[in-house]
Amino acid sequence: MGKKKEMFLATRILIVAVLHFIIYTAECKRVINTKKAVRSASEGSVLYPPVQLHINDDQVVVDNGIFSITLQSPQGTVTSINYNGIDNILSDRNAINDRGYWDVNWSDPENPKDNLDKLAGDELDVIMSDENQVELSFKRHWTFSHKNSHISLNVDKRFIILRGTSGFYSYGIFDRPKGWPDVDIYQGRIVFKLQEKLFRYMAVSDERQRVMPTFEDRKRGEPLDYPEAVLLTHPSNTLLKGEVDDKYQYSTENKDNRVHGWMCSDPPVGFWMITPSNEFRTAGPIKQDLTSHAGPVTLSMFFSTHYAGIDLGMKFREGEPWRKVFGPVFIYLNSVPTEDNPLSLWSDAKEEMLIQTESWPYDFPNSLDFPHAHQRGLVTGRLFVRDVQLARANSAYIGLAPPGTLGSWQGENKGYQFWTQTDSEGYFEIKHVRPGSYHLYAWVPGYIGDYMFNSVVNVLEGSRIRMGILVFEPPRNGPTIWEIGVPDRTAAEFYIPEPNPTLMNQLYANQRTESFRQYGLWDRYTELYPYRDLVYRVGVSEYPTDWFFAHVTRNVGNKTYLPTTWTVLFDLEDVTTGNYTIQLALASATVSELQVRINDPRGVLPFFTTGLIGKDNAIARHGIHGLYWLYSINILHSQLRAGRNALYLTQARGLGPFRGVMYDYIRLEGPPQSYN
Repeated sequence: MGKKKEMFLATRILIVAVLHFIIYTAECKRVINTKKAVRSASEGSVLYPPVQLHINDDQVVVDNGIFSITLQSPQGTVTSINYNGIDNILSDRNAINDRGYWDVNWSDPENPKDNLDKLAGDELDVIMSDENQVELSFKRHWTFSHKNSHISLNVDKRFIILRGTSGFYSYGIFDRPKGWPDVDIYQGRIVFKLQEKLFRYMAVSDERQRVMPTFEDRKRGEPLDYPEAVLLTHPSNTLLKGEVDDKYQYSTENKDNRVHGWMCSDPPVGFWMITPSNEFRTAGPIKQDLTSHAGPVTLSMFFSTHYAGIDLGMKFREGEPWRKVFGPVFIYLNSVPTEDNPLSLWSDAKEEMLIQTESWPYDFPNSLDFPHAHQRGLVTGRLFVRDVQLARANSAYIGLAPPGTLGSWQGENKGYQFWTQTDSEGYFEIKHVRPGSYHLYAWVPGYIGDYMFNSVVNVLEGSRIRMGILVFEPPRNGPTIWEIGVPDRTAAEFYIPEPNPTLMNQLYANQRTESFRQYGLWDRYTELYPYRDLVYRVGVSEYPTDWFFAHVTRNVGNKTYLPTTWTVLFDLEDVTTGNYTIQLALASATVSELQVRINDPRGVLPFFTTGLIGKDNAIARHGIHGLYWLYSINILHSQLRAGRNALYLTQARGLGPFRGVMYDYIRLEGPPQSYN
């Protein structure tokens, strides 16, 4: 009776969950369709005034009756946004070229210092101007006389204002003709700095939103282990006293980085960055980057080396040509009546994000470099996984990226990428693909390794490509003897310690799934293991409580940090002749060397080492993962013995608190012939 009752309850819960999902989906569609209907009924009608363009000597003003935007001309920086009675949403304490702007970080390989270029234009071009749409272009043409002052790119920054739309669009076209000088480019973005006396409440997701400190609060605070992290000692809001503020605590993976921004309560106004597509972002769907942070600042990060390292920087050599469109992104402005709850601004912003995403690719940008929907292609298929047995690839990440090698998509930084997830049956549909040549890549949560379709996929204008049935065979040499963790490319399933109570961000105090974002967790390792390093006993220990989330160095005082060795103890009833295998998957690495030894902790030479790897800095930046590393390590049966065995994992590089690795998953496999 007990089991039947449990099955009945489980079935009932499942039915209720499905019904809730259906109702929620229907409501989302209803909201989207309602807002679309209102727009289509009113756009271009007398309900909204025409868009007006005013060109002055040193500025351009565009007004659509809902808001007006002022841009420096011909520089193309946004100096003012007037909306809902607020004369200027942007910060008036910043210089006019430091309020709303594009910028890139770059260096000359022959003189590798970091340069910031705000990409100020030198030519204004009105691409389109009528009562329904204004599109402005702020261009800068590079010449060799600019070699030491400007990045060697032709830049075309575009701004679009539509009739009846509460916000504006921006996109950029970067171009390097063949034969131009070598250059390294590390970061490209749009930045908006808002009035801090108005915008104090930030939202990045349903769970991550809060009242934020001001720029002055941070300035008066106590700097911590790196400049971005500050202990708030004298904040203007006393409720924030004793908290840590760090912009990296609000980072988000590309796939989730769709809408974020700020809310003002008086008047109730929102300022939001909406990104309807990730096709122009680099390094795939789980690359992490900044969103909004104290300032108040809102960003659209197109590419950066965050959570990956300088290897993700774009390096152009030997006159390599390049051309790419970044955006459009949508800067959305919303408001509610004074008597309404300002938090409803966030709900409305999410609805707007869904509308913008469904409208992609937009049909209004006037550039031949931005193909519209009918000019793009579609790729469909079905993915299976064969690991001991054949299974449907449920919720697999599958996408198109420039041709490369197995897993190269996570380091790809110059082309376009198009990703989706398979459904529960393994079917996938990759929509709106720009014409071009790609490899099809995939990885499946629950399995190690990467998939890549062997042949290049050539997407033509309007093409519909059916890939058919694809089968991914993840790395495996023998049956599983034991395993630690879950192969999902993060360390989130391992033990995340409580933060130092004097170094907390209260936003994450009660959020188990986001607790890794607390500051200073690396130092907790030494506190938890003051004399001996971590020892994990297979069959006894539990990785959610007994496996520290990051293999870091030991703090022995006086700013001295030493290497650490973790031990995995396991028993074998007998040892079969043949090669055993350790499948070792890392979720992150920062200036580390992981050495592996078996049953000999003091061996001068390890039988395997990764060598010096990684620069993703995910430990310091609360990332829970950086880039993915996978090693298949052969072990001779003579290195093992019947009874107790020990696997020793040494992170051999000291010198700092942030050197270390995060494990994704470890598995010991028996010899191939030991399969039943």
